Amino acid sequence: MKRTLTSLLLTFLLLSPATAPAQDAAQSDTRQPEAGSAIATKPLVKAKHEMVVAAHPLAAEAGLKMLEKGGSAIDAGIAVQLVLNLVEPQSSGIGGGAFALYWDKEAKSLSGFDGRETAPADVGENLFLDENGKPLKFKDAVASGKSIGTPGVLAMMWKMHERYGKLPWKQLFQPAIRIAEAGFPVSERLSTLLDNMKPGDFAPSARNYFYPGGAPLQPGDTLKNPAFAKTLRTIAEDRPDAFYSGALAGEIATTVANDPRAPGKLSAQDLADYEAQERQPACVLYRKIEVCGAGLPSSGGITVGQILKLAEPFDLGDKPLTLPPTQIIADAERLAFADRGEYLADSDFVDVPVKGLLDPAYLAERAKLITPGKRLPKAEPGIPPGVDPDRFGKDATDERPGTSHFSIVDRDGNALSMTTSIEQAFGARTMVGGFLLNNQLTDFSFEPKDKDGRPVANRVQPGKRPRSSMDPTIAFTDKNGGRGLRYVLGSPGGPGIILFNAKTLFAMIDWHLDPQAAVDVANFGAVGNTLLLETDPGLDDLAGKLEALGYKVKRSSLTSGLHVIAVTAEGLEGGADPRREGVALGH
Repeated sequence: MKRTLTSLLLTFLLLSPATAPAQDAAQSDTRQPEAGSAIATKPLVKAKHEMVVAAHPLAAEAGLKMLEKGGSAIDAGIAVQLVLNLVEPQSSGIGGGAFALYWDKEAKSLSGFDGRETAPADVGENLFLDENGKPLKFKDAVASGKSIGTPGVLAMMWKMHERYGKLPWKQLFQPAIRIAEAGFPVSERLSTLLDNMKPGDFAPSARNYFYPGGAPLQPGDTLKNPAFAKTLRTIAEDRPDAFYSGALAGEIATTVANDPRAPGKLSAQDLADYEAQERQPACVLYRKIEVCGAGLPSSGGITVGQILKLAEPFDLGDKPLTLPPTQIIADAERLAFADRGEYLADSDFVDVPVKGLLDPAYLAERAKLITPGKRLPKAEPGIPPGVDPDRFGKDATDERPGTSHFSIVDRDGNALSMTTSIEQAFGARTMVGGFLLNNQLTDFSFEPKDKDGRPVANRVQPGKRPRSSMDPTIAFTDKNGGRGLRYVLGSPGGPGIILFNAKTLFAMIDWHLDPQAAVDVANFGAVGNTLLLETDPGLDDLAGKLEALGYKVKRSSLTSGLHVIAVTAEGLEGGADPRREGVALGH
């Protein structure tokens, strides 16, 4: 169970062909891959007034339609999420959770929203230990009721809509309802994921939907979901109360309690008690750009912030994937992840030293451990100001990749960055009401204490939210003494989200690339003692140089799903990840 995060990141091996991006009243620039970029690429999309970048063309189109009708970025985001639940069910949906940042241009305010799942009230810290006190196998924990936390994305969307929505709640559900009833073509990515799994991995409710007649859905098959359409109509009419109480809540609780693989603890009362929260974003100033990410219980904003500040004292050159900048960034990531594993967890339960972890003097001292052209021998957690070094035990969290992300800017200049997940592909692999339930509780450390008996910060506790890597990000320039919107970005990918977001920020800020070129740059990063690098043959020379410095280099298809918008003097520029099926659409 105590595998390194490096080995977990290596599960990014399913890369399906990307669809060509649709165009809708937006200009695009076609380009060839640059040195150090992914083999595939997509055009940079430009728009004057508004833009949506999301993981599936139908979802992006639904969001853009809401903007056309005068909706806010929040309205568009809700429509995007509901369609993604339908067309990209393996990644996110109302059975899961999310984090979001929202920029209100008129008020000049940035808000953070937390729709992370919570552990049921009736769990103990030994939830994922067997009768002998040993951690369960990850695959056995996932495919069971034990892994299912209280879903939070719907409550979060309602909270955001109450404050910032312009269009009626019901209207935002119409695109997903229409598509669910009429059907949609199965994407190659969804089919490939199903082909790499087995029908027996799924509970019967999900198995019958994804493996009709015992065979996986094929690309181009028309897939309808009348059960989800019915669920959406109910929630559109009765609002989130229809999900968190009443018949649907009872059905969710009953499904979890009676899971034949292993029953879980999620109850109707857990659903009734759930509340989405507002959270303070984690912000740092990096080379005159203020970069803000999700706050706890997400580790994303703090860890990306540490990476940026640890690398800031160094010259990272003027182009990507050269030496020593790659080595400098890699060692900054190793140091930041060491702190992440030691200290970061749900701050409602754990006294997390956030101020100390982002303290400039602390990070400046940590940065002295990095030597250009020389590998850091070992990355250990630091001791931020005022912290007892023996307070927390060694982390044993086994976090897997999954998730989706979308970025939106509306014509009023408001922006939404939202990362959304049911955790691993297809979550707990059981369905209720036409949607999949999450397996987010496996984002806790299975072992509540380390070998020295010290409690692990990210251990299971009733009502606690598991630590996340989701990191919706919004960045600003200083404009007339105040914030000026500059970048809106994020990615799926489990702990890889942190590496992918950091790479993209370095690419845009240090290497002056536009959003699409930044997304196209080959993914790389280091966690622990292994440096991960995409398989592009053009990177063979870099891999050899890194190995000569003593790094264990692992080549892998690091399947990000980066979706980025940049605000320029001429308007908006959008980049969609060529490694997946996302598109940028705008006016």
